[in-house]
Amino acid sequence: VVKSFLGQSVLRSSWDQVFPTFWQRYLNRCSKHVLTEDTVHREVTPDQKLLSWRLLTTTNRMPRWAERLFPASVAHSGYMLEDSTVDPQNETMTTFTWNIIHARLMVVDERRVYCVNSDNSGWTEIRREAWVSSSLFGVSRTVQEFGLARFKSNVTKTMKGFECILAKLQGEAPSKTLVETAKEAKEKAKETTLAATGRARLCSKQKQKQKQKKTISKERSLTMSTFLPRLGSPENIHKSKLRIHPFSFSLFPSCKRLGFPSSRKFT
Repeated sequence: VVKSFLGQSVLRSSWDQVFPTFWQRYLNRCSKHVLTEDTVHREVTPDQKLLSWRLLTTTNRMPRWAERLFPASVAHSGYMLEDSTVDPQNETMTTFTWNIIHARLMVVDERRVYCVNSDNSGWTEIRREAWVSSSLFGVSRTVQEFGLARFKSNVTKTMKGFECILAKLQGEAPSKTLVETAKEAKEKAKETTLAATGRARLCSKQKQKQKQKKTISKERSLTMSTFLPRLGSPENIHKSKLRIHPFSFSLFPSCKRLGFPSSRKFT
């Protein structure tokens, strides 16, 4: 059983713009899964078609359970061959891509056709077909599902990368990727949360200080109203030899005005 994929995409650029951009789409910030590209062979046929073979190095990793079966240098990267044919007269470009490593585990074959969009001659249509197969006994279906999911993810990255390079070559600002948009939104939300938390803490500290001031003021007024009338004048305090802790006077700045000495201790 072979898993297959059939899809269609549209680039809002003419075929004349897409064709030269195809050779410059790597490396770019939107397709970081492709590390290197090397042209192995290129020729022009007698009927004026351009044939090219390129070797691509990718970062596609194997499933974790499969990494144990291969060396780390092999399990974390892969190599793919790309065979392309450009027909400038009919304004079509056909590419075939397949992996030349991990073939025992899984084989992914892809065919793309770049042509003029039938609805808008200023746009380019991409028709994509892919087949995922595995010969591993017992787990072939699981491997195929993993490969198909990985392929769909890479298609999104490839299209985003193509759009970025087209915008750059045409002097336009490239649109941000979903990851970059999500990252910016996350950072803005974090800044808003920190600012709100800071304001809440400041408000809480101010309220706490006001509450403490009110409590101290209330205690002072209560103590002054209940304690001082019972003592009477300073002379009576000396005569009765009451024991008053010196700390009591630190709470009442007005005691100096009443005639109590500031440094004298009562015994």
